[in-house]
This record gives sequence, structure tokens and C-alpha cells, in this order.
Amino acid sequence: MIKVLGVNASPRKYGNTAKLLYVSLFAAEKYGAQTEIIHLYDYKIEPCQACLADEQLACRPPCIKGDEAWEVLKKFRDSDAVIISTPVYWYGVPGHLKNLIDKLTVFENMIFIDGRSWLEGKLAAFIALAAEAGAIETISYLMSVFNSYGYHIPPWALAYYHGTDDVLSHKEPVMDALNIGKIIVQAAKMLKGEEKWYDPSLYDEVGKESIEYALKKAKENEIDAEKRRQMFINKMLSENPNNYR
Repeated sequence: MIKVLGVNASPRKYGNTAKLLYVSLFAAEKYGAQTEIIHLYDYKIEPCQACLADEQLACRPPCIKGDEAWEVLKKFRDSDAVIISTPVYWYGVPGHLKNLIDKLTVFENMIFIDGRSWLEGKLAAFIALAAEAGAIETISYLMSVFNSYGYHIPPWALAYYHGTDDVLSHKEPVMDALNIGKIIVQAAKMLKGEEKWYDPSLYDEVGKESIEYALKKAKENEIDAEKRRQMFINKMLSENPNNYR
């Protein structure tokens, strides 16, 4: 079964950030995933101590800082996909989420220890809510970081909203959040081989129809090309080359 981890990076478990995450996880469950939500502010996560800067191979699981980060990091390790939902604080993520992002480096840095990021091949999607502005900037940052960890980011893996009223009263962000849950589960199933990428049965289902369509379009373009070719030839034949001496 696909395991989807939802991360609420807001200190509020009842606000817009949490609400859209609940919507995404609801959809993920509808499409067959096992979901879990963590509220990041329930955990004590201290800033990164930059072990990597002193000795690259020292940055490895578990993070040595004596806080509760490892409890969260293990959930990232054990999930197939993660949905990060965050408020926007001054055009970026809250400090608590940034602390976690820095500490996820222990998995990415395994490239230099056993040849592979422990997050490689997983999927990620993102939700950002801002009172005024900065949601897209925040999502762009998160996409860059998680892709650098080794995560796949499927199409339409984002939802955002600018405003302070109840986000659930607006159709578009709810629709986007629902599709995050659906898409991330479908993509995870494909990556795990539970659903097909390449499907040979398509030939039997629509092969004949697609061939007829292709022949029709090719014939239309062949006729058009012949008209253009004949026009070009006629134009060239009408020219007197002596005019260009």
C-alpha cells in the first residue's frame, strides 16, 4: 500500500494550512493510500549544526542533535510520498520547517556514504497559504530543495491560496488540493509498478482508431504540402533568371 505523509508546518491545526492538507489526505485515502499527518510544531526541532561543513561523512542518520527531529525524519524515510503544507512567513517557509529541511540532508548526504540518497524515487507535493503574497515563491523554493533530495515532483503537485478568509469556501484551492492527493498516489503506484506507465493493451483498445486518425491527419497535410509545393514550383517557373544577373 502507498504511504503518504502529510506535514502541517503551521502552529495551528485548525487553520487554512491544515485544512487544505486534510483535503489532500482525504483524496489520497480515497485513491487507496495509507495516510499519516504530523503537526510539525508538536516536535522540538533545533537548527542544523552544519556537521557537513566540518566533515562531510559525519552528516548521516540519525542526526546527532539531541532533539525530536529523528522521529520526524524516520517518517520521511518510511513514506512513499510527502505533502508539505505551509504558511508563508515573509515570502518563505517558517523557521521550524526550515530546521527540518536542513536536517533532511542526512538522507540526501547518503549519496557520499552508500551511493544513493535515501529519499531518491519518492514523491513530493506542496501547499502554501499566504495572507498577502509569496505562496508561489515558497512552493518554488520547496520544489527546488526536494528535487535536489531526489524526490519526483509530479504534474500539478501544488496548491496555494492568498487571503485570510476560510480557504474551504473557495473552489479552486480545494480542487487543487484534491488533485494533489489523487495525483501523488497514482504516480507512486506507477513508480512502484502497481500501475502501468507503458501499456501494450492500448494497441488493442485504440490502436485501429489511432491509426485511422494518423492517416487522416497525414493525408490532410500531404494535400496541403502538395499545394504549397506546386505554388512554389509555379512561382519559380515564372521567374526570369536573367533578371537576377
